[in-house]
Amino acid sequence: MARAEWWGSAKWFSYKRTTIIVCSINIFVALYVLHSYTSAYMYTRSDTHRAFRYTPDQVRKMEESNRIRKQLEPLQLIEVIKGLKEDFFIDEKVVHVPHQIKQMIADEILATLKGVNARDNAPVQQDAVQSWRQKKLKEARELVNRKTSNSTIALEEASVLAQALGVDWAELSEEIGLWIPVAIINEEHHDKPVGEDEFDNEIIAGKWLPPECKVEFHTDYGGDAVRWGLTHPKESAFECCMACLNQAKHAGPNDKRCNIWVYCPSEMGCYSPDIYQHKHQECWLKYAENPTMTFKDRYSESYRNAHPNAPSVVPWMSGVVSV
Repeated sequence: MARAEWWGSAKWFSYKRTTIIVCSINIFVALYVLHSYTSAYMYTRSDTHRAFRYTPDQVRKMEESNRIRKQLEPLQLIEVIKGLKEDFFIDEKVVHVPHQIKQMIADEILATLKGVNARDNAPVQQDAVQSWRQKKLKEARELVNRKTSNSTIALEEASVLAQALGVDWAELSEEIGLWIPVAIINEEHHDKPVGEDEFDNEIIAGKWLPPECKVEFHTDYGGDAVRWGLTHPKESAFECCMACLNQAKHAGPNDKRCNIWVYCPSEMGCYSPDIYQHKHQECWLKYAENPTMTFKDRYSESYRNAHPNAPSVVPWMSGVVSV
């Protein structure tokens, strides 16, 4: 008899029934918790709507405040400022300079630099370019203001040209690849202690290029890479030239000796006939038995059609040195 009772109670508390009971309890608890959170959220939301409801008197005061603020706006002063912006060619939007105008500016600058006959004199080149720019800017502004009728500039291009040569000159210079090195004047101070050695052969960043570098502006030479420029940046063209001379001096008997250095001075990067994106301060050391130019002064029209982001003027600096 006792055995039968035990068996019946064991059958009632089977694993299946126990699992069902536990799951039912969990579901009940979960529904209770969810109901509590939902009730609290609905209560908070209704409170929020009640808290930000404005009275008719508050709405009337806000509308009155907005009306007074608009009446006190200095409309006459705003109109005067707009007129001054138009008079001085100040435009908040960036003016798009058409390709033909950029090409014309690049051609005239190159002709100006060739005419001054000062290849190695950066200050003279800068003065020549600035003189050309001021003359062209004055001509464009006079044409816009109808103060002249005898001009080589088309009337529809005068406003864009005045903007480009005025406040947008720095940006335009980068776009056409114009770069003229800044001459650095090093004053010698005779305060060195007696017996101190001279360091005339020390490489100084930014130092004016010596004659042995044979620098050529807006020029790119081809050749076999002695040192890969993508991983060989230099702070200045002087350091790049010195790196070429030092490599040639210490090269082994079976190594190619650098006789060409090519440097990218433009912050916007440089362009060559390869698949790489050339960045600012790249320094290429090359060797060629018969050095030949890849680009000189300007990129060809066919190259610019294939590389639309390339400037008109070649930004590279190069030099063929004797080894």
